[in-house]
Amino acid sequence: MRISTQQFFDTSAAKYQDNYSSVVKAQDQASSGVRVQTAADDPIAAARLLMLQQQKDMLGQFNGNITSLKNSLTNEESVLSSINEAMQRASQLALRAGGSISDADRKSIASEIGAIEDQVLGLLNSKDSSGNFLFSGSKSQTPPYSRNNDGSYSYQGDETPLSLQVSDTLKVSAGDTGKNILEGAANSGRTQATVIPPTVNDGKVSLSAGLVTSGTDYTRAFADGQPYKLTFSSSTQYTVTDKDGKDITSEIPGNGTFDSTKEGSSSVNLRGVKFDITLNLKDIAPGADSDAAVKDRAFTLDTKPDSFSVSRTPSNTSTAQLTGARVTSQGDYASTFPANSGAVIKFTSATAYEVYAQPYSANSKAIATGDTGGGTTVTAAGITFDVSGTPQVGDQFAVGASTHKTQSALDTLSQLRQALEQPADGNPAATIKLKDVLDSSISNLANSRAQLDNVRGSIGARQNALDIQASENASIGIANTSTMSDLANVDMGEAAINLTLQQTMLQASQLAFVKISQLSLFSKM
Repeated sequence: MRISTQQFFDTSAAKYQDNYSSVVKAQDQASSGVRVQTAADDPIAAARLLMLQQQKDMLGQFNGNITSLKNSLTNEESVLSSINEAMQRASQLALRAGGSISDADRKSIASEIGAIEDQVLGLLNSKDSSGNFLFSGSKSQTPPYSRNNDGSYSYQGDETPLSLQVSDTLKVSAGDTGKNILEGAANSGRTQATVIPPTVNDGKVSLSAGLVTSGTDYTRAFADGQPYKLTFSSSTQYTVTDKDGKDITSEIPGNGTFDSTKEGSSSVNLRGVKFDITLNLKDIAPGADSDAAVKDRAFTLDTKPDSFSVSRTPSNTSTAQLTGARVTSQGDYASTFPANSGAVIKFTSATAYEVYAQPYSANSKAIATGDTGGGTTVTAAGITFDVSGTPQVGDQFAVGASTHKTQSALDTLSQLRQALEQPADGNPAATIKLKDVLDSSISNLANSRAQLDNVRGSIGARQNALDIQASENASIGIANTSTMSDLANVDMGEAAINLTLQQTMLQASQLAFVKISQLSLFSKM
């Protein structure tokens, strides 16, 4: 086989270039300490390094989320602590108002309760450092609570708390919704006692509205047996029958006897609800029979009916108002009205209207329609409203329903403030009504604080979970860095030996080329 001079030079040059490239590469590895500088250096290691780098970047994002979550939860905990302190102060004031004080003193307390009410509203509508409302859920640009015209409050957020990923498998809520914080607190004042005609409510015999003392007994027994009828047979004796007319007096401690002159001996503890009896027989003529003055007086004991709050959209073009909401068709109300979320009534003309479930949007579908026919009432989803003024096209009214099963602390504070503002001195009926509000307020504020404590406990659990996850992420990051170092970096001793080897091979290649290039066929002749 013949080898041309051109082939010899080309082959030698290529070999020399390869050896020179190997020396340069060995020098780079030795000086930088990096073994895999391009994917060609080690394709398998390069692919693994890419995956590890992506994991490292993701861990950086997770750690950033953990820091953000810790800040958010710390901020929330601070706000909830302030709300808890405000409610504790309100409870102390309610206890004080139950003492022997005057109307003027109660008005002074009402003023402080009003300040606490405003404080709690402001705290619930707090924003974070980014300007987002803390307790509105995913509707972070909407204030969670607004005050209605009747003094009640409506929750305008949703039930979807924002959350962030802190690991491949763990997502942690950045906060809590107002619905979760306050709306779930049980309402102890959800019952009522109503005089049965023809008895006249002259104040001689009174029953409190009732206070739920056992939610379990109330749900299991009281609700199923209502309405109850309590009938007095004397000034020391009564009987109670359930909705079917069955006498259940024997179930009640004391078996239907009471003593209005002794503290704690004039209560009717009926299936988880306590009703207090008050007798005012001072006006009975001397020698008159007190038993006869009480005999046959009867009361209905049951749960309060649903109540409604109506708020007018500020952008309405008219000044029309909807008031006096009441259920006029129980069937339509039960089947149509969205009790959990509330409804929006939207007028499409001066008389025609449509009803939508909350939250309402341009794509929402009407759940009911109607027409006032030029009258002064609106009936929507089984509820009838009085209309004042003439609605215009586009007018909207938000309607919220309260089943009285739960009650937010804001509504409790509002009711307490309004009750304390009303005069009660020298008025037995007003005094009993005030006592009902005070008793339910004290109990409801305690329920709200318990609900608040549950949320604060949840915050603590999430903070602990974040600490654990941060430690886990740090461990993964250390392992990640170690693996990347093993794959990408070189052993400096090995790199020095390799550099010497490559330099020697380059020198050998140079010497071989020189020697071979001196050979000639003519020297053999």
